[in-house]
Amino acid sequence: MLELRNVEVRYGPVRAVKNISFVVKRDSITALLGANGSGKSSTLYAVAGTNTITEGQILYDSKRIDHLPAYERVRNGIVLCPESGQIFAQMTVLENLRAGAYSRRDSYTDELRMVFDLFPRLKERQKQLAGTLSGGERQMLAIARALMARPRFLMLDEPSMGLAPNLVSQIMKTIQRIRSLGVTVLLVEQNAFSALKISDYAYVLQTGKLVMEGKASEMLQDKRIIERYLGG
Repeated sequence: MLELRNVEVRYGPVRAVKNISFVVKRDSITALLGANGSGKSSTLYAVAGTNTITEGQILYDSKRIDHLPAYERVRNGIVLCPESGQIFAQMTVLENLRAGAYSRRDSYTDELRMVFDLFPRLKERQKQLAGTLSGGERQMLAIARALMARPRFLMLDEPSMGLAPNLVSQIMKTIQRIRSLGVTVLLVEQNAFSALKISDYAYVLQTGKLVMEGKASEMLQDKRIIERYLGG
């Protein structure tokens, strides 16, 4: 569904992403792992269109999209849920969800019903200001808002950051449910164990370079990979 070919991202003289190539298969959960500063988020933002690539190609459904502005990529079904959610704190839960559907030109009633089914707590708090939610509820809202755009390809940037272990488990189960709805997921996570448990395939970045890839289940069992690349 997605293919990166020799993609490079620069911030001035700094090469944050160094000629990486990988694919994400349709209907999969694919993990992009690595330490802070490894280039994970820069890669997501390049796919979303908010980072400009300096070399390479990005293909989506076998068509190049690296020339498209970010809003066109959203209309094509590519949606990013950024790190820390970046919700609108002074708006209600429902207003945040409606903002997620800003690119839609049709009814979003079905999506609203779907996100309330995934996150019943948000339905209970739909009139509450988003800024008063707990950390876990804010992350739920961020994911739900992204789903309101009706993505076919959803990118999640550190969805478990700062959450208690029980909430991490809940978020990961929700990501699996999202995949079951026909949404392909590219998951960036520092919590490598949680990510590998729910993913089909995984790539590991180190200082902007792709250094390892393989089936997630096999990576989870390889102590050398965990120790060398994932800090376990």
